[in-house]
Amino acid sequence: MTTTTRFSFTKTRLEKLLLPDSGRETYHDTLVPGLILRVSASGSKAFAWYRKVKGRPMRLTIGSFPQVTVEQARRQCQALSGDVARGGDPQAQRTASRQETTLGDLWTFYLDAHAKVHKRPRSIEEDERQWRLHLEPWQRRKLSAISRGDVQRWHAGIGQRRGFYAANRALALLCCMYNKSADMGFKGENPATRIRKFKETSRDRFLQGDELPRFFQALAEETDIFRDFFALCLVTGARKSNILAMQWQDLNLDSGLWRIPGEVAKAGEIMVIPLLPQAIEILQRRRETANGSPWVFPSHGKSGHLMTAQAAWARISKRAGLVDLHIHDLRRTMGSFMAMGGASLLIVGKALGHRSQVSSAVYARLQVDPVRAAMTAGAQLMLESAQKGSDDER
Repeated sequence: MTTTTRFSFTKTRLEKLLLPDSGRETYHDTLVPGLILRVSASGSKAFAWYRKVKGRPMRLTIGSFPQVTVEQARRQCQALSGDVARGGDPQAQRTASRQETTLGDLWTFYLDAHAKVHKRPRSIEEDERQWRLHLEPWQRRKLSAISRGDVQRWHAGIGQRRGFYAANRALALLCCMYNKSADMGFKGENPATRIRKFKETSRDRFLQGDELPRFFQALAEETDIFRDFFALCLVTGARKSNILAMQWQDLNLDSGLWRIPGEVAKAGEIMVIPLLPQAIEILQRRRETANGSPWVFPSHGKSGHLMTAQAAWARISKRAGLVDLHIHDLRRTMGSFMAMGGASLLIVGKALGHRSQVSSAVYARLQVDPVRAAMTAGAQLMLESAQKGSDDER
């Protein structure tokens, strides 16, 4: 049995220490003052730093042996002693570190104090999705413990696994969260700044003239609710999320107008979309079977309306043999055929509800009638292309 509690620590000597019958035994390193090893009857061996600071005993755990080596324990012990010599208080610093804001704390603050106050429900849902997919594993990390290098590696990893667009959106959320951290008392830097984003290639995919016949044929074989949904996506040029949540109270079929409230419109401003005869026909048919539902596309889910159409879209794309075509590309199809029909970019932007650097006063002078005319011309061109494609196949 070891008879002295003071000796120069070595790995071999510490491994041979016998366990006490009960309680703990404390050993002191003679090479680095303040370094101790506490051995318990349960079998644990832990390094600690022990000194008197301003006449008050202070002990801080360094780590378990042998996971922490003798050399590592000595370096940490010397660093703590040096901090005290410079007037620091390691115990207070460690307490403050334990109480420091974590990324999970910041997320809760960001969501409640910023997102839910200033953002639309759809944007909040997207933030929550980004958090679950990419940031939640970091929720216990202290804000000061996340370095720019950590963020660079994390961003690159998402880019490899999920694509450039997903990586850039996740980075934007993290950066925005850190921008709000000062309101929680965090004084550190934002590690999500000065990270080089991936270059994103804008999509220009839309239904080509020779694809339209196959698309309409595949669409005709789909169930009523999804057939009507995708048809409205095409002939209104509206965003998928707005059509999914379309309500009867926002529709005036007599005047052929759909008013999208500002709280659900992407730009945050009221949108008025002209309804073409094809859209009115679909909506009149759906209204006859609405059964009192306030939603154009009702469902039995919590929201009361259809939330996704991805599975149906996969079926349609497969039947039609369409490659790399997204639901959002139906919206782009309307805009593309409007442009091919001679509509100005300003009219196209108005029809699709795009933001622009052009002043809002210019948009305000645009009336519904020229937009309706351009959309009608675009829809007619689409139908002609579809008919031509059908005739060519015969």
